[in-house]
Amino acid sequence: MNEYLLINLLIISFPLMATFYPRIAYYKKIPAVFTSILSVSSLYILWDIFATARGDWAFNPTYVLGIKFSLLPLEEVLFFITVPYSCLFIHESLQTYFKDREVPFRRNIYVVTAVFIFLLSLPYVKQDYTFTVLAVTASFMLLGAFHLQEMLSSKLYWIYIMITMFLFVVFNYLLTSMPIVTYNSEAIWGLRILTIPVEDFFYNYSMLSMYLAVYLWTGKRFYLGNPK
Repeated sequence: MNEYLLINLLIISFPLMATFYPRIAYYKKIPAVFTSILSVSSLYILWDIFATARGDWAFNPTYVLGIKFSLLPLEEVLFFITVPYSCLFIHESLQTYFKDREVPFRRNIYVVTAVFIFLLSLPYVKQDYTFTVLAVTASFMLLGAFHLQEMLSSKLYWIYIMITMFLFVVFNYLLTSMPIVTYNSEAIWGLRILTIPVEDFFYNYSMLSMYLAVYLWTGKRFYLGNPK
Protein backbone atom coordinates (compact mmCIF):
# COMPACT_ATOMS: atom_id res chain seq x y z
CA MET A 1 0.00 0.00 0.00
CA ASN A 2 1.30 3.49 -0.89
CA GLU A 3 1.09 5.22 2.48
CA TYR A 4 3.28 8.15 1.43
CA LEU A 5 0.95 9.00 -1.45
CA LEU A 6 -2.02 8.78 0.91
CA ILE A 7 -0.32 11.21 3.29
CA ASN A 8 0.17 13.65 0.40
CA LEU A 9 -3.49 13.36 -0.53
CA LEU A 10 -4.54 13.87 3.07
CA ILE A 11 -2.39 17.01 3.35
CA ILE A 12 -3.80 18.70 0.26
CA SER A 13 -7.37 17.38 0.21
CA PHE A 14 -9.17 20.13 2.15
CA PRO A 15 -7.19 23.12 0.76
CA LEU A 16 -7.73 21.77 -2.76
CA MET A 17 -11.47 21.39 -2.22
CA ALA A 18 -11.67 24.88 -0.67
CA THR A 19 -9.59 26.60 -3.35
CA PHE A 20 -12.69 28.14 -4.97
CA TYR A 21 -14.49 28.97 -1.74
CA PRO A 22 -15.58 32.60 -2.40
CA ARG A 23 -14.77 34.03 1.04
CA ILE A 24 -11.10 33.01 0.86
CA ALA A 25 -10.79 33.09 -2.96
CA TYR A 26 -7.53 31.16 -2.85
CA TYR A 27 -7.75 30.56 -6.59
CA LYS A 28 -6.98 34.25 -7.13
CA LYS A 29 -3.66 33.74 -5.34
CA ILE A 30 -2.52 30.79 -7.48
CA PRO A 31 0.17 32.81 -9.36
CA ALA A 32 1.78 33.78 -6.05
CA VAL A 33 1.33 30.27 -4.65
CA PHE A 34 3.05 28.58 -7.56
CA THR A 35 5.79 31.17 -7.77
CA SER A 36 6.58 30.37 -4.15
CA ILE A 37 6.40 26.62 -4.72
CA LEU A 38 8.53 26.72 -7.86
CA SER A 39 11.27 28.88 -6.37
CA VAL A 40 11.53 27.47 -2.85
CA SER A 41 10.70 23.84 -3.63
CA SER A 42 13.32 23.74 -6.39
CA LEU A 43 16.01 24.59 -3.85
CA TYR A 44 14.75 22.12 -1.26
CA ILE A 45 14.37 19.33 -3.82
CA LEU A 46 17.98 19.88 -4.89
CA TRP A 47 18.99 19.72 -1.23
CA ASP A 48 16.90 16.56 -0.86
CA ILE A 49 18.57 14.91 -3.85
CA PHE A 50 22.04 15.81 -2.58
CA ALA A 51 21.25 14.68 0.97
CA THR A 52 19.80 11.40 -0.29
CA ALA A 53 22.89 10.78 -2.40
CA ARG A 54 25.05 11.66 0.61
CA GLY A 55 23.12 9.17 2.74
CA ASP A 56 21.55 11.57 5.23
CA TRP A 57 18.20 9.83 4.83
CA ALA A 58 16.50 7.16 2.72
CA PHE A 59 12.98 6.15 1.70
CA ASN A 60 11.46 2.81 2.61
CA PRO A 61 10.43 1.09 -0.66
CA THR A 62 7.56 -0.63 1.16
CA TYR A 63 5.59 2.62 1.34
CA VAL A 64 6.21 4.20 -2.09
CA LEU A 65 5.26 3.41 -5.68
CA GLY A 66 8.83 3.03 -6.87
CA ILE A 67 8.61 5.85 -9.43
CA LYS A 68 11.67 8.06 -8.98
CA PHE A 69 12.67 11.61 -9.87
CA SER A 70 16.45 11.51 -9.77
CA LEU A 71 17.03 9.76 -6.42
CA LEU A 72 13.70 10.81 -4.91
CA PRO A 73 10.46 8.83 -4.94
CA LEU A 74 7.61 10.61 -6.70
CA GLU A 75 5.82 10.99 -3.37
CA GLU A 76 8.72 12.99 -1.92
CA VAL A 77 8.59 15.43 -4.85
CA LEU A 78 4.82 15.74 -4.41
CA PHE A 79 5.43 16.55 -0.73
CA PHE A 80 7.10 19.79 -1.85
CA ILE A 81 3.89 20.73 -3.65
CA THR A 82 1.17 19.54 -1.29
CA VAL A 83 2.78 20.97 1.85
CA PRO A 84 3.34 24.58 0.68
CA TYR A 85 0.00 24.64 -1.19
CA SER A 86 -1.79 23.67 2.01
CA CYS A 87 0.26 25.81 4.39
CA LEU A 88 -0.14 28.95 2.28
CA PHE A 89 -3.88 28.21 2.23
CA ILE A 90 -3.75 28.28 6.04
CA HIS A 91 -2.11 31.70 5.99
CA GLU A 92 -4.62 33.03 3.48
CA SER A 93 -7.45 31.72 5.66
CA LEU A 94 -5.96 33.48 8.68
CA GLN A 95 -5.84 36.73 6.72
CA THR A 96 -9.48 36.26 5.76
CA TYR A 97 -10.92 35.55 9.18
CA PHE A 98 -8.62 37.35 11.60
CA LYS A 99 -7.27 40.85 11.94
CA ASP A 100 -3.53 41.16 11.94
CA ARG A 101 -1.59 43.28 14.37
CA GLU A 102 2.03 44.19 14.78
CA VAL A 103 4.14 42.34 17.31
CA PRO A 104 7.53 43.59 18.57
CA PHE A 105 10.41 43.15 16.16
CA ARG A 106 13.98 43.35 17.46
CA ARG A 107 16.56 43.07 14.71
CA ASN A 108 19.37 42.46 17.19
CA ILE A 109 17.55 39.40 18.58
CA TYR A 110 17.39 37.81 15.13
CA VAL A 111 21.03 38.64 14.43
CA VAL A 112 22.18 37.22 17.76
CA THR A 113 20.03 34.12 17.22
CA ALA A 114 21.50 33.65 13.74
CA VAL A 115 25.06 33.93 15.06
CA PHE A 116 24.29 31.53 17.92
CA ILE A 117 22.77 28.91 15.58
CA PHE A 118 25.66 29.25 13.14
CA LEU A 119 28.21 28.80 15.94
CA LEU A 120 26.19 25.83 17.19
CA SER A 121 26.50 24.26 13.73
CA LEU A 122 30.31 24.45 13.55
CA PRO A 123 31.11 21.41 15.72
CA TYR A 124 28.84 19.37 13.45
CA VAL A 125 30.45 20.12 10.08
CA LYS A 126 30.93 16.39 9.52
CA GLN A 127 27.42 15.57 10.78
CA ASP A 128 25.81 16.43 7.48
CA TYR A 129 22.11 17.00 8.13
CA THR A 130 22.66 18.73 11.47
CA PHE A 131 25.19 21.16 10.05
CA THR A 132 23.22 21.92 6.89
CA VAL A 133 19.88 22.55 8.57
CA LEU A 134 21.41 24.75 11.27
CA ALA A 135 23.32 26.78 8.66
CA VAL A 136 20.16 27.24 6.59
CA THR A 137 18.16 28.31 9.66
CA ALA A 138 20.87 30.81 10.64
CA SER A 139 20.83 32.19 7.10
CA PHE A 140 17.05 32.62 7.26
CA MET A 141 17.36 34.48 10.57
CA LEU A 142 19.82 36.92 9.01
CA LEU A 143 17.60 37.36 5.98
CA GLY A 144 14.64 37.98 8.26
CA ALA A 145 16.54 40.47 10.38
CA PHE A 146 17.25 42.78 7.45
CA HIS A 147 14.61 42.04 4.81
CA LEU A 148 11.55 40.40 6.38
CA GLN A 149 10.64 42.77 9.18
CA GLU A 150 7.04 43.16 8.01
CA MET A 151 6.46 39.41 7.97
CA LEU A 152 8.21 38.72 11.27
CA SER A 153 6.32 41.51 13.03
CA SER A 154 2.97 40.08 11.94
CA LYS A 155 0.86 38.27 14.54
CA LEU A 156 -0.60 36.11 11.77
CA TYR A 157 2.86 34.91 10.77
CA TRP A 158 3.43 33.47 14.24
CA ILE A 159 -0.04 31.89 14.30
CA TYR A 160 0.77 30.40 10.89
CA ILE A 161 4.00 28.98 12.30
CA MET A 162 2.24 27.49 15.34
CA ILE A 163 -0.49 25.83 13.25
CA THR A 164 1.86 24.49 10.60
CA MET A 165 4.31 23.28 13.26
CA PHE A 166 1.52 21.30 14.92
CA LEU A 167 0.55 19.77 11.57
CA PHE A 168 4.22 19.09 10.87
CA VAL A 169 4.42 17.04 14.07
CA VAL A 170 1.36 15.02 13.04
CA PHE A 171 2.50 14.22 9.50
CA ASN A 172 6.20 13.90 10.22
CA TYR A 173 5.34 11.47 12.99
CA LEU A 174 3.58 9.34 10.38
CA LEU A 175 6.59 9.56 8.06
CA THR A 176 9.13 8.66 10.74
CA SER A 177 7.16 6.13 12.79
CA MET A 178 6.24 3.64 10.04
CA PRO A 179 9.00 4.51 8.97
CA ILE A 180 8.61 5.91 5.47
CA VAL A 181 11.72 8.07 5.89
CA THR A 182 14.76 6.68 7.70
CA TYR A 183 17.74 8.74 8.90
CA ASN A 184 21.42 7.97 8.96
CA SER A 185 22.43 8.06 12.63
CA GLU A 186 25.78 9.62 11.66
CA ALA A 187 24.05 12.58 9.96
CA ILE A 188 21.91 13.71 12.91
CA TRP A 189 22.20 14.39 16.65
CA GLY A 190 20.02 11.42 17.46
CA LEU A 191 17.71 13.52 19.66
CA ARG A 192 14.07 12.91 18.77
CA ILE A 193 10.67 14.22 19.78
CA LEU A 194 8.40 11.21 19.47
CA THR A 195 10.08 9.67 16.39
CA ILE A 196 10.99 13.01 14.76
CA PRO A 197 14.65 14.12 14.67
CA VAL A 198 15.10 17.51 16.34
CA GLU A 199 16.76 18.78 13.14
CA ASP A 200 13.43 18.44 11.33
CA PHE A 201 11.96 21.22 13.47
CA PHE A 202 14.63 23.64 12.23
CA TYR A 203 14.07 22.37 8.69
CA ASN A 204 10.32 22.87 8.88
CA TYR A 205 10.52 26.35 10.39
CA SER A 206 12.97 27.74 7.84
CA MET A 207 11.30 26.07 4.86
CA LEU A 208 7.72 27.15 5.63
CA SER A 209 8.91 30.66 6.48
CA MET A 210 10.63 30.89 3.10
CA TYR A 211 7.50 29.70 1.29
CA LEU A 212 5.51 32.42 3.01
CA ALA A 213 8.13 35.12 2.43
CA VAL A 214 8.19 34.46 -1.33
CA TYR A 215 4.40 34.19 -1.44
CA LEU A 216 3.91 37.55 0.28
CA TRP A 217 6.59 39.24 -1.84
CA THR A 218 5.02 37.88 -5.03
CA GLY A 219 1.55 38.79 -3.79
CA LYS A 220 2.51 42.41 -3.29
CA ARG A 221 4.22 42.54 -6.66
CA PHE A 222 1.09 41.34 -8.44
CA TYR A 223 -1.43 42.85 -6.00
CA LEU A 224 -2.28 39.47 -4.56
CA GLY A 225 -2.11 37.97 -1.11
CA ASN A 226 -2.39 41.24 0.83
CA PRO A 227 -4.33 41.28 4.10
CA LYS A 228 -8.03 41.79 3.48
